[in-house]
Amino acid sequence: MTAPNSLTALYPEVEPYETGTLSVDDIHTLYWEQTGNPTGVPVVFIHGGPGAGSSAQDRRFFDPEHYRIILYDQRGCGRSRPLAELTNNTTDLLVEDLESLRKHLKIAQWHVFGGSWGSTLGLYYSQCHPHRCLSLTLRGIFLMRAKEISWWLYDMRQFFPERWKTFAEHIPLTEQSDLLEAYWKRLISDDPEVRLAAAQVWSEYEGACCTLRPNPDFLAHFQLDEVALSLARLEAHYFRTQRFEPEDRLLQDIHRVSAIPSVIVQGRYDVVCPIVSADELHQRWPQADYQIIEDAGHSSREPGICAALVDAMDRFRSLPSLRDA
Repeated sequence: MTAPNSLTALYPEVEPYETGTLSVDDIHTLYWEQTGNPTGVPVVFIHGGPGAGSSAQDRRFFDPEHYRIILYDQRGCGRSRPLAELTNNTTDLLVEDLESLRKHLKIAQWHVFGGSWGSTLGLYYSQCHPHRCLSLTLRGIFLMRAKEISWWLYDMRQFFPERWKTFAEHIPLTEQSDLLEAYWKRLISDDPEVRLAAAQVWSEYEGACCTLRPNPDFLAHFQLDEVALSLARLEAHYFRTQRFEPEDRLLQDIHRVSAIPSVIVQGRYDVVCPIVSADELHQRWPQADYQIIEDAGHSSREPGICAALVDAMDRFRSLPSLRDA
């Protein structure tokens, strides 16, 4: 099947042939689905956030005649339950969840595809389990370092001052010197109205900064109560407690994945995850195919990014279906 061009570079809509849940501990149950060719080459889609969840459109980056397409929702978000739960929600456990899902679906190796936080988790997973990865496709690079988190909290105002003003002014002036802690206090409040109000402002701030041009349909997803609550609570939780040690661990361990066929796709005008992180990653990882999309921001819905991601997965159809372990 040949993918169409331009914004409709995505493959046609397709429904799952199987859905299910996977209990990963006494608290968390993950939603998963399979689409495409049941005997095809497996690819796992790792969504962003943390806390954003997956969507039907995420199935459409992959040729459904070639790929066995696996989507799932990480702990605490999307269709996984309980929603916005912070207990037992860590980066290492998310890696374990990917392995549990792979084993549950009886998959030996799979292509790994992730953007934004999905690039973080996809890169960390692949460094922990390189022999399980047929390829890596990473978009909108985020390495979970202090400077990237500070940029998100304070410096995106250089490009979106009015959006940042709304974000900051939800917090009293006396607390604005530490927006993360101020939001955290509200996101874990015993008052559900306080939690949701903070989550809505947090989520809309992020959604509005993701695209080069305003995209009301894209932003509407971030305005949904359940999406906002899981996104804001989980992002604040991970920003506070789940930093890598050392903080440039993903860069230091890049040698673990140097033999895996890989593509990095980065929007030139990505304000949420600025291009400097992708550039630093590629400097350490010259073996990866690095594509800068000159007319794009952060979102995978940007036309140029969308087309590049589809093209990468189309090219990976020629790879062997198994790599040497």
